[in-house]
Amino acid sequence: MPRPKTFLHTMSLRTGAEIITFLQLINKVSGLYGLLALLTGAHLSGLQLSMYLYSFVALLATLYLYRHIRLQSPFETLLLAHIYALDSVINALYTAFFGVAWFYVLAQHPDSNTSAPGAGGISDNSGFTSPKYNVSSVDVVATPAGGVKSGQDAIAVGQGAQTNGSAGLGGAVFQSGSVMSITLISGFWALRVYFVFIMLAFARQCLRQHIASNTTSYPSTTSSGPQLENPFEEGRDEGYGWKGKVGRVMLSGAPQYWLGADEDGEWMKSFGGKFRKSIQLQQPQGLGERERRRRSGTGPPAPPRELQRPQLADLQEVR
Repeated sequence: MPRPKTFLHTMSLRTGAEIITFLQLINKVSGLYGLLALLTGAHLSGLQLSMYLYSFVALLATLYLYRHIRLQSPFETLLLAHIYALDSVINALYTAFFGVAWFYVLAQHPDSNTSAPGAGGISDNSGFTSPKYNVSSVDVVATPAGGVKSGQDAIAVGQGAQTNGSAGLGGAVFQSGSVMSITLISGFWALRVYFVFIMLAFARQCLRQHIASNTTSYPSTTSSGPQLENPFEEGRDEGYGWKGKVGRVMLSGAPQYWLGADEDGEWMKSFGGKFRKSIQLQQPQGLGERERRRRSGTGPPAPPRELQRPQLADLQEVR
């Protein structure tokens, strides 16, 4: 899985997460307006109602978790990243379902009734799929009018629609307007996938910073490689209650991504101070004392008295 370190190569991951979450809030406001449409007597299908209800719930959850981006709370940022990734999948399904239904309705004969979900709303809003008369052109036939005044009666005669090679689902999809819409939607979804990686990378950064500042042990070696401690394990401070259960579930999907070592050894930087401290504690104390005295100019400590050589008295000759 990609692990970006910056947002658009110019901003930090935290700034990118704030921008992406703000755009998410704007997107989910549509669910609130959709529910308000019920108060005006608007008719909503079951599919539309489910989408609006889901968007409203996602709006509340995102609004609550937004403030934890600056706090860099490990559990809340993990939850926000997973909600954003799940929302991307759900929106992709809704978009694909709507796109298929849209082109399917456009490809049908105007007089035929299609059973595609949402076909009624699509037909009402497209404006050209269900004309009153199924004609491709109109010819005006003028005849002399009866009575005293001279004039003519004009009658519109519709010519039947002729099918050609562009009719059908292929003609509806590959027309110029549809191709442009598909291209724009595909580009926006490619950007959405990049946003998902940014949100996951920011949550991963917050989690590993929390582990580095609160852990008491060093990375352990597993079958898949060295891994950091899971802060949501049972028995730890963050492992109690529903938060601990949800945290373990979120990390269980890709433990190597969340807790594993980076390819460039980035995971060692947070623990470099701990390793250096451990090495210093393992050094003999005598070497450190001797080095300190040597640098201060006081020399090595004096040897014990029993090891000192006896000194002879300096006697002067007296005459």
